Amino acid sequence: MKSVLEGLCDYGGFLRTKIADERAMLAFGKSVARVLIPRLVITLSGDLGVGKTTLARGVLQGLGFGGIVKSPTYAMLEPYQLDLGAVYHFDLFRMSDPEELEFLGYRDCLRDAYLCLVEWPERSDGYLRKIDLELSIICEGDTRIVTIRAHTPAGRITNEHLQNI
Repeated sequence: MKSVLEGLCDYGGFLRTKIADERAMLAFGKSVARVLIPRLVITLSGDLGVGKTTLARGVLQGLGFGGIVKSPTYAMLEPYQLDLGAVYHFDLFRMSDPEELEFLGYRDCLRDAYLCLVEWPERSDGYLRKIDLELSIICEGDTRIVTIRAHTPAGRITNEHLQNI
């Protein structure tokens, strides 16, 4: 099987790759996990059912989590404790007011986390000030196109590492 990163292209400021299916999305998430820098905030955007939680599951598995990765749609936050540190997986789809992030302890999570994954960041209405990597997923026929944009020096380093694995 060819690597999911073989098709990763640098478009001058962002990376893009095609993902064939769910298994490839999991593999892509595991590849992302291999190059993460501690304390990143990664947002996952895309329509319902496009693969955001599958990508998050791949990242968590790549970081060594062996349990079940649930979609945090109803709870809005699923915390995971790994050997590397805490990973917080937020899903803001059902959020009606960005201040709900305050009640969820978002700032505390940022301070304590090895990694924060945030699905539906557009629902935060600007509350998420520090975003290192933005991963956007769109459907193109049966495949998914993942676009990765770095917004901080740590995000740019992560992108560089992705291109070199």
